Amino acid sequence: MPILNKTTPTKRLTLGISACLTGQKVRYNGAHKRAGFCLRLLDSIAELKPVCPEVGIGLGTPRQPIRLVATDRGVRARGSDDASLDVTEQLTEFGQRWGGAHDELDGFILTQKSPSCGMERVKIYRENGYPASHDGTGLFAAALRQAQPLLPIEEEGRLHDARLRENFFTRCYTYRAWRDQVGARPSHKALVAFHSQCKYLLMAHDPRACTELGRLIAQRPDDGQIEALCQRYISRCMQVLTKVATRRGHTNTLLHLLGYLKGKLSQGERDELLEGIHGYHQGHLPLVVPLRMMRHYLRLRGSRYVQQQRYLQPHPENLGLHNAI
Repeated sequence: MPILNKTTPTKRLTLGISACLTGQKVRYNGAHKRAGFCLRLLDSIAELKPVCPEVGIGLGTPRQPIRLVATDRGVRARGSDDASLDVTEQLTEFGQRWGGAHDELDGFILTQKSPSCGMERVKIYRENGYPASHDGTGLFAAALRQAQPLLPIEEEGRLHDARLRENFFTRCYTYRAWRDQVGARPSHKALVAFHSQCKYLLMAHDPRACTELGRLIAQRPDDGQIEALCQRYISRCMQVLTKVATRRGHTNTLLHLLGYLKGKLSQGERDELLEGIHGYHQGHLPLVVPLRMMRHYLRLRGSRYVQQQRYLQPHPENLGLHNAI
């Protein structure tokens, strides 16, 4: 039986998503890019908010495709066939407006390599039509990031990577918890409680940053400064979680958690747990094995503080996100 308390994710997420990924026929050629794998994963845990920025600015379907072009005025979104079509400002303004109007989002899933929705590695062309680089970002994606800098964002194609998939949903559920527990009513007490729950989750991603954030909240601010402190904290927290936790980071965190069971396990139980941790560290076992064992023993013999660590169950167990990392 998993530990179930106020830190266990139970609420449905609200996720933005590129409309073509949901099967809507909104692409330039009248087709879609339905992401069956992604939709099956999201079916039981999320309410989706589909959007196609190109349709949103009034381009029809089907339509002339657009691409990013490097010019002396910066990178522009122009028609591939007719360069007189320029929708740079429209896409940027739509992204800022749409992002500003949807502060209920817990995350967003984008279409890769799109001149409007691509998160990274979008092709940029020269004005003569030849490729210039693959370092572009879709204009809607960039504007969305500017409107909501804390929002977890990922591309659908990258979610096929088990480690990136687990990382994305960890960020989504952590961001949701922040908005529920602290964002709505900022206070130093709520901030300290949130950090206490996230300590070992942060440790798995970056131990030094975890210590840094602990020091940040230790300096109790005046009442008028609490919102600024909360903003500094969550900005750094979400930045840290963007870094994918390594096998070494998880192993280090599990061994720290084992310390809370010192003197509470038989020698056989301790050896079994250590065997699971070392088996994971060596790549012979998935993370779910030592993590589930740790949850079991902490549920029986751990303190309330350690039982409430978000690291133990950062996302619903039925997603199986720890099974493949």
